[in-house]
Amino acid sequence: KILLAACVVLAVATTVQCVKWKDCGSKQGKINKLIVIGCEGKDECPLKKGTNVSLEVDFSPKEAVSKATSVVHGIIDGLPIPFPLDNPDACKDSNLACPLASGGNFAYKTAIFVKTIYPKVRVVIKWELKDQSGKDIFCFEMPATIVD
Repeated sequence: KILLAACVVLAVATTVQCVKWKDCGSKQGKINKLIVIGCEGKDECPLKKGTNVSLEVDFSPKEAVSKATSVVHGIIDGLPIPFPLDNPDACKDSNLACPLASGGNFAYKTAIFVKTIYPKVRVVIKWELKDQSGKDIFCFEMPATIVD
């Protein structure tokens, strides 16, 4: 019994905790898990200037996806500000190989660079993955703070 209890405690201690987020309109899919390295279990994700922030979204599309595009906004005081990505094509260099089958489980992986010129500010990150018709496969919002 002691060995079993120790194994359970170890398994729980080594499980990756997900970041706090909310769904903002995933229509064509479902988010199964969201991991942002360095933000696990935090109410507000610290985004350190001059670093890459890696994220992984495990999701399942409700329909087949032939094209997937990432769209990111930083929402400051309710105002969405577009955040240009170096690679918005999610079917290229993001661990996805399109087409994606309906009902499959996929892991979208990417990183964003937090530029040193960004001001220290609280922001809500809105991340959408859009299909070939421009509909959200998934959409999440995550509170964050840009820090030194």
